[in-house]
Amino acid sequence: QVQLVESGGGLVQPGGSLRLSCAASGSIFSINAMGWYRQAPGKQRELVATITSGGRTNYADSVKGRFTISRDNAKNTVYLQMNSLKPEDTAVYYCNARVGVKNYWGQGTQVTVSS
Repeated sequence: QVQLVESGGGLVQPGGSLRLSCAASGSIFSINAMGWYRQAPGKQRELVATITSGGRTNYADSVKGRFTISRDNAKNTVYLQMNSLKPEDTAVYYCNARVGVKNYWGQGTQVTVSS
């Protein structure tokens, strides 16, 4: 079992920045990859960024060049640095951990980009 706790969401103006954190606990040694997904009202959950245990990253086209995913293995924490935020980035952001074919999810944190 893996437990995930997100933090760092909030309200920010267009062009602003936020950093999300996701702390993992439990069977963390078995995690293959971690990532961030988001779900806007009336839309399906979509991938934002992922990072493997080896440090390889992957980003959605819509966030490339603006968002950066990173991990601190000593703290068992994954971060999502979000810069140049746009209103269309407004969503609930969920942390994900993949263990084999099983996915674990955090409770989600709201990010609202509005003036």
